[in-house]
Amino acid sequence: METVLGLVFHAQGLATFQEAARTLAGVRLEWVTYEREEQIRPAVADLLARQHLDGLLLGLMPYAECRDLLPPDLQVTVTKPVALDLSLMFCRAAARGWAARPVSIDTFETGIVDEVAAALGADRDRIAVLPYAPEQSPAEIVAFHREFLAREPGGCALTMRTAVTRELGDARLVTTEQVVSTVRAQLHELVLRIESQRASAQRLAAGVFLLSTRDGAVDLDRTRVRLLNLLVQTSEFADAWIENRDRRGVVVFAQHALFERITDHWVSVPVLGHAEAALGSRVVAGFGVGASARNCVLLAERAAARAEAEGVSCGYLIDDSGVIIGPMGRAQPALTFAYRAHAAELETLARGAGLSTVTLSRLAALEKTLHGKAIAPSDLADSLGITDPSGRRLIRKLIAGGLVRADGTAQNHRKGRPTRLYRLAIGDAVQAVTGRES
Repeated sequence: METVLGLVFHAQGLATFQEAARTLAGVRLEWVTYEREEQIRPAVADLLARQHLDGLLLGLMPYAECRDLLPPDLQVTVTKPVALDLSLMFCRAAARGWAARPVSIDTFETGIVDEVAAALGADRDRIAVLPYAPEQSPAEIVAFHREFLAREPGGCALTMRTAVTRELGDARLVTTEQVVSTVRAQLHELVLRIESQRASAQRLAAGVFLLSTRDGAVDLDRTRVRLLNLLVQTSEFADAWIENRDRRGVVVFAQHALFERITDHWVSVPVLGHAEAALGSRVVAGFGVGASARNCVLLAERAAARAEAEGVSCGYLIDDSGVIIGPMGRAQPALTFAYRAHAAELETLARGAGLSTVTLSRLAALEKTLHGKAIAPSDLADSLGITDPSGRRLIRKLIAGGLVRADGTAQNHRKGRPTRLYRLAIGDAVQAVTGRES
């Protein structure tokens, strides 16, 4: 299956991106280049309208311009300036004889500036930094550099923003673009994520639908046949294998992706509501994802037993990696994840952050259970039943949307780098939206 990637970047970086993509095979690239920032949004909208994409690679500023246009299921990589890019800029400044001068730097994170300054032996006290923020305009960045240069007549400025370069037009300005190796690594990582997602969607999974025995005098044999016929006639199960399980249930075999669709990514199981209305009996569901058909069924049986213990029609998922998700309600998101008091405000925030309302609702519910406690990206992923890389990508979206705040670090192991901690701020954002609308 051909992989289609979209690439969004400034026109001056065309040669760099072409060279970086040269080693990709079996991948079709859709290029979107721009000269000015106002061209980004309509160009990306046009690309999404005319072409299905498996993934999208774009920079911080293009992402901020069009993140609300991006489909929730699209694999996205946001390229960020790295230490190597900044090191090369310092080298260019040194080549011009500016090595010991005061310097102002935009776009780069403070941590990267600290790291490079320490490695190069630069005086950190003589470096002014303006990290990237989505709401920044080129005019604000230009004003930052001009104010610094007015204060430090012998200083120089380092920028990666072409709009800033045009405005400053100063001989004491150093600009650069991402290097080929950085872009190539990001492209390869994006393709591998897409392939991993496809492989996950094609994994074998099983669903076990059980009639509850707690409903009194129910003719299990007759009701089970009616349940089997109901599932067979459900259009969503057209590509699934459905068979009798025993007196109480039916087993369904399908690809992981099919079960994700019918449960809205493991949030709810609407077919349970239809079954209960049609049969007049409580039905529960268990889903299992494993390495073999037998393993899938065993996990699904365990999940169904857990759902039955809830006392209401609901579903559970158990994955062979140890992930457990539930309870999944019949038609609405499970109460565990419900956050209905501010549905309209959540929809507004979700669109702005490029997330689904369901995901943001689950995060809002998680925030309430944390009671202000900071959380690591891996723990966030565990709470939502997603992978660690997905958790890190989610954190990046939340940061860009102003829905989390950095809150220190934790050293979980004696060796290795500390883990960054984040405090969810969805409740505050909801209140801010409510205040603006009232």
